[in-house]
Amino acid sequence: MATTSDFRNGLTIRMDGEIWTIVEFQHVNPGNWRAFVRTKLKNIKSGKVIETRFRAGETIDIVRIERKEYQFLYHDGTSLICMDKDTYDQISVQEDVVGEGSKYLKDGENLEILFNGNEIIGVELPITVELEVIETVPGVKGDTATGGTKPAKVETGATVNVPLFINEGDIIKVDTRTGEYLERVKTK
Repeated sequence: MATTSDFRNGLTIRMDGEIWTIVEFQHVNPGNWRAFVRTKLKNIKSGKVIETRFRAGETIDIVRIERKEYQFLYHDGTSLICMDKDTYDQISVQEDVVGEGSKYLKDGENLEILFNGNEIIGVELPITVELEVIETVPGVKGDTATGGTKPAKVETGATVNVPLFINEGDIIKVDTRTGEYLERVKTK
């Protein structure tokens, strides 16, 4: 059985029935008190980060995570259909495992799926994607980057708030974690 002496950044453990990744840790030996390990853990499913302490030498449950690269094929309403890039096998990933970032995925996008045995425990999306604006009110001369924003519908069907100078047909970069507009990549 593993103990806190096996801690390292990136190690995946099971605690309270959930799977966590160690973001950072520090062994603390406060003089005449018992030593402990202060850790910062990130929940694999929710992304929530917590700080917690473990007694020095406490046993922990290490989880073996396998990462595999897949290609997103299409969205069937409740799940994402993805293809293994090596074997061409297709799997279905529930939308709640992927999270809000799924609405910014377009066909052919690469993503990493995290497995614990045969169970899908998480999906890592690309941080940014380039999407075409298909519907927005037209920009007018004088609109600047420092002004307001307007809603724009992108090719995946999601709505993103963009600066006033963005027009239909422009290619924009969107952050899949927050859904925010980052920059204009190409104009029409």
